[in-house]
Amino acid sequence: MLVIKLLRRETPDFISPEQWPPNSPDLNPVDSKIWATMQQRVYQTKIRNVDELRQRLLNVWSSVEQDVIDASIDQWRVRLKECVRSGGGHFEHML
Repeated sequence: MLVIKLLRRETPDFISPEQWPPNSPDLNPVDSKIWATMQQRVYQTKIRNVDELRQRLLNVWSSVEQDVIDASIDQWRVRLKECVRSGGGHFEHML
C-alpha cells in the first residue's frame, strides 16, 4: 500500500489498481519489449545446455540498457490506453 501511495503522489498519470486490467501479456512491459530484446541477444549463437542458457540470460539481463527499459515503460502506457479504448479487446493492431 505504501508503494501505491507513493505512486499516486509522485506519478501524474498513475493508474490506480482498481483500474488495472487482468493479467495480459500485451500489457506486460517485460513481454512486449524487454523479452524481445533479450531473446534476440540470448539466441545469437547456439546454446549447448541449461547452465549455458541460465548464464547467458543473466549476462544479457545485466546488460539491458536503461533506455530500453524506459522505452518499455513508456510503451506500456500507450498499450494500456489502447486496451481501455478497445474495451479490453484485442488492440495490438492499433499500436
